[in-house]
Amino acid sequence: MRYCCSTRDGLLWHIYYRNQGHNGKPVPTPDSTLEEPDESWFWDQLMRALRIVIPIAAIILLTIYGGIGYLIASGVTGAEREDLEDSLAAHGVAFEDVDFMSRTGDVNLSGWYVVARNTSPTIIFVHGIGSQRTGDQMTELAVEFHEHGFGFLMFDLRAHGLSGGDKTTGGYHERFDVLGAFDFLKMRGVDSGEIGVLGLSMGAGTSAMTAATEPTITALVLDSPYAIASELIAQETARKTPFPEWFVPLFIPMAKVWADLLYDIDVDAMSPEKMVSELDYPIMVIYGTGDTRIPSDHGQRVFDAAPDGSVLWAVEDSDHLDAYIEHPDEYAERVISYFVGRLSVD
Repeated sequence: MRYCCSTRDGLLWHIYYRNQGHNGKPVPTPDSTLEEPDESWFWDQLMRALRIVIPIAAIILLTIYGGIGYLIASGVTGAEREDLEDSLAAHGVAFEDVDFMSRTGDVNLSGWYVVARNTSPTIIFVHGIGSQRTGDQMTELAVEFHEHGFGFLMFDLRAHGLSGGDKTTGGYHERFDVLGAFDFLKMRGVDSGEIGVLGLSMGAGTSAMTAATEPTITALVLDSPYAIASELIAQETARKTPFPEWFVPLFIPMAKVWADLLYDIDVDAMSPEKMVSELDYPIMVIYGTGDTRIPSDHGQRVFDAAPDGSVLWAVEDSDHLDAYIEHPDEYAERVISYFVGRLSVD
């Protein structure tokens, strides 16, 4: 039977006939008496092609996925150095410039130390990410502490201010910086039971992890803490990288893998909410109900997980770390009152 065919049919016929071993011989036309090729041949060729294309496409997609995860992990951990904004000297407070090592011994930390009257108690101030020892009006607050007999140690966390290091880890390794500050005070003769910790924002999360690690810390104030670090990865990535917040969640699992491989960070272990539940003494939690940086439910969850007798101050309509800015006298009174109740003041 004779039939007409399109150019495509003729090309398929030509390919088919060459595969039948007729290379170098005249190729019969579709008008010949040979039978039309079976459609199964076409699907066989398609499957052969897909077996090559699919693995290549998968490799490309996995490379892109892994690459974006790497960029997120490296971007979020990038250093954010800020110059010191204030000085204790400007407030007439005598202080000592000090340097000490993180408890892990791998990062040099810089700070100011003010000795308490009769050497105790002493408060360690822990700033937030992208800040430094004088950020968020900590100098003014420290001066008020000093007027009430407290000593204090204000210092820059790794990769901040004048301290060493080039990576921030959201508190995971910074807890060893706070432990280094704790060790420094003990070497200066401060009794471990008379050392309190006040942490702000990331510094609050860091302080919670520190307290869970060091059982001799018995007084802890957390201002605007996060409950679980992994819940804030998307917004922190958008803040520190070109990636928009909506784009990030798909790549978080790979970013966690890179964070572990490159920087030894177990993101899922960074849970102040869980850490405070392991403490055996009451803490104080402060947060603003209008916080636009760390949702206020984080602070509430940390408080809910804290031991019985813990103190909560939820500041109505206050934004992130604005409690002291908006209510300086009340803030100082509440926080100092908590520390006085936990630590003896001479």
